[in-house]
Amino acid sequence: MDYTYAPGRNHLFVPGPVNIPEPVLRAMNRNNEDYRSPAVPALTKTLLEDVKKIFKTTTGTPFLFPTTGTGAWESALTNTLSPGDKTISFLIGQFSLLWVDQQKRLGFDVDVVESDWGEGAKLDVLAAKLAADPSHTIKAICIVHNETATGVTNNLAKVRKILDDYRHPALLLVDGVSSICALDFRMDEWGVDVALTGSQKALSLPTGLGIVCASPKALEAAKTAKSYRVFFDWSDYLKFYKIGTYWPYTPSIQLLYGLRAALDLLFEEGLDNVIARHARLGKATRLAVEAWGLKNCTQKEEWVSDTVTAVMVPPYIDSAEIVRRAWKRYNLSLGLGLNKVAGKVFRIGHLGNLNELQLLGCLAGVEMILKDVGYPVKLGSGVAAASAYLQNAIPLIPSRI
Repeated sequence: MDYTYAPGRNHLFVPGPVNIPEPVLRAMNRNNEDYRSPAVPALTKTLLEDVKKIFKTTTGTPFLFPTTGTGAWESALTNTLSPGDKTISFLIGQFSLLWVDQQKRLGFDVDVVESDWGEGAKLDVLAAKLAADPSHTIKAICIVHNETATGVTNNLAKVRKILDDYRHPALLLVDGVSSICALDFRMDEWGVDVALTGSQKALSLPTGLGIVCASPKALEAAKTAKSYRVFFDWSDYLKFYKIGTYWPYTPSIQLLYGLRAALDLLFEEGLDNVIARHARLGKATRLAVEAWGLKNCTQKEEWVSDTVTAVMVPPYIDSAEIVRRAWKRYNLSLGLGLNKVAGKVFRIGHLGNLNELQLLGCLAGVEMILKDVGYPVKLGSGVAAASAYLQNAIPLIPSRI
């Protein structure tokens, strides 16, 4: 039985995987080919150069792994650290929790700085820990830029300033899975040593590419790091970069062509315009939530995310029922609450290949679902609040002026 078909299309508003643009689908609709032929290395060379642009780096070295964000995490850790090395890692939600777990399982000495779910990283604690470490035993700071479970975005510029204020040489490792290509991210300016993302998020590709970018400092650390690594070893890639064939093992040919098309679309729109579009979508969603009389899981304005909004529900409502009802009745896919916020929040993803009218359709669907589950929402209230803002905020489409 096909559980996905219904009239029209599925309205995909989870915070990844996201909608795939038609040009990307067409680019991936191709047969296999010999990745050792001249064509694939030539394609890969342009991809590596252009991937640097989405991280906003001129000095970083990118790696394209056929994996997910979890594999990209492992690559970042094992290439730069040795077992027993001390890391500071911020636990602010489900995905930062999983990264902490991975660090522990890989044998690192993890100093976990935990916040309430809905709060950002406690950077005052980071400052205190760096001040108390004159011998520089802390080898890396691991932080999730945008915590998908709670809709919290951390200020990476502040993290870099704290490191610089204490002249601490710890590596800065950043999970940008649900931020890069959607939120402002400046690898070089913020002194990020390893940044990573996944293809199924703001790049609007299928799952399957873990994209990692390493600074010169991180590459130098990799020369002496003693963690075991095989599949994720940067040195294997660098050898093949040097000889111009680029791949130490078989790449996903179709995803590479999809990545080429995805990058072309992002650059055609303009990366700054992409970030501004996500800012509009995020604000419109938050205005709708406010109009419904509900609260954002994110506890302060400084932490709000423009790629996902986690909506708190009253205690008498199970947020999982909202997600079930959305899929069963309206062909709308929303994100579940995870772990500590399971049953308490549902998540609206607003990232990737998405425009404002699509978002308004989602918000209308959420209003009907809220009514279905017994919440006294006024139909049209959230849509009206979002529309009033967007009607004055949406720019003309440049190619149609």
